[in-house]
Amino acid sequence: METGEIIQIFAESGFQVDPAALDMLKTSASPELIQELLSSIDSSVIVVGAEHLLSAPAVLQDKCGKGITMTLPEVRAPPIPSEGKNQQVSASVTVLKDISNQSTCIGEYTDFVGYFKDRYTLLGDLLRKRISARPVESLKKRNMDTREPLSVIGMVLNKRTSANGHRLIEIEDSTGTIPVLVHKEKDMELFEMAGSLLMDEVIGVTGTLSADSSLMFANSIIRPDLPNTQNISIARENARGKAVFISDIHVGSKTFLEDAWLRFVDWLGDDIDYLIIAGDVVDGIGIFPGQDKELAILDIYEQYAKAAEYLNAVPGHIKMIISPGNHDAVRQAEPQPCFPERITRLFRSDITFVGNPAMVDIGGVKVLIYHGRSMDDIIAGTHGFSYGDPAKPMASMLRFRHLSPIYGGRVSIAPEKKDHFVIDPVPDILHCGHVHTVGVSRYKGVLTINSGTWQSQTEFQKRMNLQPMPAKATVVDLASMEYKINSFG
Repeated sequence: METGEIIQIFAESGFQVDPAALDMLKTSASPELIQELLSSIDSSVIVVGAEHLLSAPAVLQDKCGKGITMTLPEVRAPPIPSEGKNQQVSASVTVLKDISNQSTCIGEYTDFVGYFKDRYTLLGDLLRKRISARPVESLKKRNMDTREPLSVIGMVLNKRTSANGHRLIEIEDSTGTIPVLVHKEKDMELFEMAGSLLMDEVIGVTGTLSADSSLMFANSIIRPDLPNTQNISIARENARGKAVFISDIHVGSKTFLEDAWLRFVDWLGDDIDYLIIAGDVVDGIGIFPGQDKELAILDIYEQYAKAAEYLNAVPGHIKMIISPGNHDAVRQAEPQPCFPERITRLFRSDITFVGNPAMVDIGGVKVLIYHGRSMDDIIAGTHGFSYGDPAKPMASMLRFRHLSPIYGGRVSIAPEKKDHFVIDPVPDILHCGHVHTVGVSRYKGVLTINSGTWQSQTEFQKRMNLQPMPAKATVVDLASMEYKINSFG
C-alpha cells in the first residue's frame, strides 16, 4: 500500500501512525486489515506504534499470510535508583478508583442518557439522606395541597432572572421538569445561592407549589455537599509518612524552569515517601495555536523521554503516582486513561500511572487526584471566583460532590456508563493543578491542594493577564495532615 493511503485510513479513524508501524504495514497490509486492526485498539491511544501491531499478530498473519517480520528494539524501564533511606515507613500505593482500561463509551445517544442518569442516581442518593424527595411528575397531580412544603431532587436545566428580578431555576428529573422561583426579597442568602448554581449540577429544593402546581416557590436549596463532621477512619488514624504534591511540569516548553526543578529533586530526601503529580507532565504538541513557537522540544516522545530523565532521578525510595492532564498524550475527553505503554516504559518500573481523575490510598490516606480543567468553567460561571484563588472552586467541587458538573463547556466529557466525576467516597485530600496557581485550604475536614506549575509565564498567560505561581511543592504529613509549601524559584 502507498504511504499516503495508510495515513489517510488512520486519520479517518482518529489515529496517527508511527513511522515504524507504517513501514510494517506498507509491505503486509490491506485497507480491510488496517480497519480491522484499528477497531481493536483502545480509543485512548493517539499514535499507533509497532507494539500495537505486535499485540494482534493473529490478525495480521491470518489476513496477509506473511506474519510480522519486524521486531521492536528492547526497551527496558530504567533501574530504580538505589540510594535512599533505610525506611521506617513502608510506602504503599493502592489504586481505589480509575477509568484506565475501563472505558466503554462509543458516543451514541444512549451513552449520554446513561451517563446523566447515573449522575442523577448517585447524587440523588446522597441528597435523599438529607431530604425526603418526590418525583417532579407527582407534583402535578390534581387536588394536591399546595400549602404543604415538599421537596424534589433535580438537575439544573436552565436558570434566568425574571422581569421582576427574581431567580427562576428550571430543574428536571427522570419524570419531568418544573420551574422554581427564588424571591429576591424573601431570603438574600438563598437568592445568592440560586445565582451561584451551575448548569447540570444536581440539587434538592424544598418549598411550596403555586395554586395550579405549575411553579414551585423555593424555601431552601440543598447541595449534596460533605457531611458537617468528617469521621476519621481507622486507616487515617494509622497513617504515616510524608507526601509531596506537584503538577503541571510542562517539560518541552521553553518556559520550563529546569534549574528550579533540579533544586527540587536535590531537596527530596529521606523523609519524603510519596510524590503525586496531577497532570501536564509535558507541554504537548498542538494544544493551542502557535504552540510550536513556545516549544524547546518539538517531538512528543522526546518530551516524555526528557520528562522520564528528570523523574527517574528522584530518589528510589519515593513512590511516585502520575496522572495525565490536557497537555498530555492521551484523549482530551475526560475522564482520561493513564499514559499508554509506549510512554510509561520510558519511566521507572515502580511508578504508579493512573487516569484523570483517580483515587489512591497512600499510607492510609485517600487522595483524589484530578487535573482540574473544570475550574475553567466553574470560575467563569461563579461570581467572585478567580484563577488566583483555586481553593474556592475546589471547595465548590466538594459541595457539588462532583468534579466537573457543567456539560458542554470547556471540558470535553466522554459519556461513560458511570459518572467517574462523582466524589464518593469522600477523600482525605483533593489534589488538582491546571490553573498554575498555588492554593491550599481545608473544607469540612478535606485538605484541598492546588500545586501550581514548573513553568514561568507563557505568552498566552501574558495576554490573559494570568500570573502563575511556579516552582512550589506542597508537603503533607499524612499522620497529622499538616502541610508546608516549599519554594524552589
